[in-house]
Amino acid sequence: MITYKQTTLSNGLTIIANRDRASAMAAINLLYKVGARNEQPHRTGLAHLFEHLMFRGTHNVPVFDTPVQMACGENNAFTNNDYTDFYITLPTDNIETALWLESDRMTGLNLSHEACEIEKRVVIEEFRQRYLNQPYGDLNMLLRALVYKEHPYRWATIGLTPQHIEQATDEEIAEFYRRFYHPSNAILSVSADIEPERVFELGEKWFGHIKDSSHPIAPIPVEPEQTEARTQIVERDVPATTITIAFHMGNRLSEDFFLGDMTSDLLAGGDSARLYERLIKRKRLFASVNAYISGDVDCGMFVFTGQLLPTTTEEQALQAFQEEMEELRQGKISEYEIEKVKNKFEANTLFGELNVMNKAINLGYYSMIGDLGLINREVTIYRSLTAEQVAAFARRIFRNENLSTLIYRAKQ
Repeated sequence: MITYKQTTLSNGLTIIANRDRASAMAAINLLYKVGARNEQPHRTGLAHLFEHLMFRGTHNVPVFDTPVQMACGENNAFTNNDYTDFYITLPTDNIETALWLESDRMTGLNLSHEACEIEKRVVIEEFRQRYLNQPYGDLNMLLRALVYKEHPYRWATIGLTPQHIEQATDEEIAEFYRRFYHPSNAILSVSADIEPERVFELGEKWFGHIKDSSHPIAPIPVEPEQTEARTQIVERDVPATTITIAFHMGNRLSEDFFLGDMTSDLLAGGDSARLYERLIKRKRLFASVNAYISGDVDCGMFVFTGQLLPTTTEEQALQAFQEEMEELRQGKISEYEIEKVKNKFEANTLFGELNVMNKAINLGYYSMIGDLGLINREVTIYRSLTAEQVAAFARRIFRNENLSTLIYRAKQ
């Protein structure tokens, strides 16, 4: 159980505070409700670019990392399709250093032409190295474009093409900053041995003076229901053929998320799970195999993926996946398997609650998805799920008309 209190400043900034009496460290997390889903198809990759730009420094603090290190702290960030997250851990006595730095870069970010050009080059090089010039680097990009036709999940966080970042103007970048990096689009969450009321006072001290510049957020296109199977085959210079199949499923707050997560753990939650035991050890069809859900805020994906052994045909691999899905559809799920997955989830949740950084990040995340109290209800939800519900999920989701197949074929 994570205890917390929350408030909202007059400028719209949400602040959530958790008191952790056992930790000498403070975790400060600032989440901005902007990700790749908020970009336009003709100019993608800006959310990820800003993850980099936010470390370029401000007019007051030319090098962001220096005061963090002087306060004995560490900091980092990540971006995904739904949001951008910045976090700092440092001794509790130095918490105001983190709050000062975050408030400063919310308003005073260095967006000079030189700073933008430097980070644009960094992001373009990352795009090329990680996605274009690496084996299987574009697999996820191809899969997203196959599964989604209207929703902005159809492109990865890095963007559709390096040209979108390369051609972004200084004004486009500045407008993105104004549109998304302001108090009412942010959530500050803190876990530390500090009374919540004191956290709120400090939040008011460092952020209360910032004027909100709220902009209307463009509605996110709804993905139409898929009505027929899709298949794409590409050939690449890779060591082995990989087959990936994906199905549309519900959003993060739907029952689908919990059932999908449980189903993926039944299939691929370790070396004793079904896919490894059956398709690698027993049938010897794959060199590696996995099943997972994308976990997106909007309607996400349930994915099976496997790298074929040289002796395995594509037909055999696809048939093996179908057989596993059919067993689930028929409800061939033991209570032992279900209980093992539930125990693992509960243990992971409890272990995560020991870490102040995990708590700060999670408090911001659950607030962002619109149900902060869910942070303390998820174990109960998982405990309530049954094998019959998993089977019903499999019958509803694992349908041929809901199937997208990507065959990433090794060149002969």
